[in-house]
Amino acid sequence: MDYMTDHQLKHWFLDNLPDADFCSLRLTEEKKELIHVRKNVLEPVNTVEERGFMVTVVQGKGMGYGATCDISEVGLKTAVANAMDHCRLNQKYPLIDFSRIGFSNPSGERKRYVKTPWESVSLEEKTSFAKKLSENLQVSDQIVDWQVILEHKLVTNRYITSTGGDMVQAFSYVFPKIFVMANKGAETQRRSLGWIISDSRQGGWELLSEDKMRHTVSVAAEEALELVDAPNCPSGKMDVLLDSGQMNIQVHESVGHPLEIDRILGDERNFAGTSFVTPEMFGSYRYGSDLMNITFDPTRPYQLASYEIDDEGAIADKSYLIENGILRRGLGSVISQARSGIPGVANARAVRWNRPPIDRMANLNLESGTSSFNDMVAAIERGIYMQTNLSWSIDDSRNKFQFGCEFGRLIENGRLTSVVKNPNYRGISGIFWRNLKMVGNEDTFHVMGTPNCGKGEPNQTIHVGHATPACLFTDVDVFGGENQ
Repeated sequence: MDYMTDHQLKHWFLDNLPDADFCSLRLTEEKKELIHVRKNVLEPVNTVEERGFMVTVVQGKGMGYGATCDISEVGLKTAVANAMDHCRLNQKYPLIDFSRIGFSNPSGERKRYVKTPWESVSLEEKTSFAKKLSENLQVSDQIVDWQVILEHKLVTNRYITSTGGDMVQAFSYVFPKIFVMANKGAETQRRSLGWIISDSRQGGWELLSEDKMRHTVSVAAEEALELVDAPNCPSGKMDVLLDSGQMNIQVHESVGHPLEIDRILGDERNFAGTSFVTPEMFGSYRYGSDLMNITFDPTRPYQLASYEIDDEGAIADKSYLIENGILRRGLGSVISQARSGIPGVANARAVRWNRPPIDRMANLNLESGTSSFNDMVAAIERGIYMQTNLSWSIDDSRNKFQFGCEFGRLIENGRLTSVVKNPNYRGISGIFWRNLKMVGNEDTFHVMGTPNCGKGEPNQTIHVGHATPACLFTDVDVFGGENQ
């Protein structure tokens, strides 16, 4: 979308401002393309385009929303009227005094970070590339199912306020996914990329390096075949070395969700639970060992959830949520900060034009340490190296968890040895993180993300960025597929 064509919409907005203390308009346009090849057969290419805007009104103690996909002055007037009606209702029973919140008025432009625009590559070239990757997965008759998905999303957001703000942000997201399943007799195993945690980033076609993608599919197919002949993971207390991909989901579930301030306040109780974290913990609670440093960082240009302002106009910057193991700050927007008194960040995010912003993770990262991968392996007498999340389960307070991985390899006397299938581990968040013994260096650090994180009522499924190194944990409860 060329935002200059929306000059008229801005004038309509400013000419139809309601009698309110503050008013904002968030205009969103999305274009999606999904290419799916399953077992070398191209599925129908899926394309979606949508455009709409949301008006937010603050008057006195109340706040209200109005949204529409009618991009006209009539549509704008209707959205403003709906927002004012909701604001008047909210004034009677306000959650907080919204007049105390100082909303920002950002201005400027954030351009998308792209070297080769997705739309500059022909559909024929993109589908041909996906087909070739699919063919490279079929390396044996024991490969019984295989899929390649290449998804792209182009998003433009414009945020205008009644008090002078006008900010445009453009984003280009690429989501590659690979899935391969091997079978031998009664045994079926899989290897994947992007089904739960992925190499998704902001950028264009340049992210899909042919050599890298061909290597990825080759390794995935060979490891799936290796797993069907592998023994089950042993059970017992032992050291666990998690690769950066599995660390992504570990951070997401046992750190990210518990630190969402709206969840701490009980907003998610009926849908996705609460949190074991309480307001009194901030500033003193030992969440993990001294090696644990978790940052909220939407400033990395190519990471999946990078941006300059959130969907309420707050300026985004890097903040430590957990520093040297101590809990410092929560994942809460300006509204949640006002409600709770907990220091937060610029993380009000909405998945679409017709959803209000809520507290969401953006780029939630575990800062790298100083240990090489070989150093961590050498430090283990008996343990398991686990890769790629397969399943996850965590209680409704985000405290007790259980994760399964696709691929495991025993570590014995400081050496990687045999492959094992169905590796699983479980723990309690605080105890687990306090057993963090070694944190990988930059060589083990990878920028990845979660394409589909669900939260809110009505549900909002949004993408979240994570960047983590590999990490070593001690005294972990490990179990195999036959001992669940």
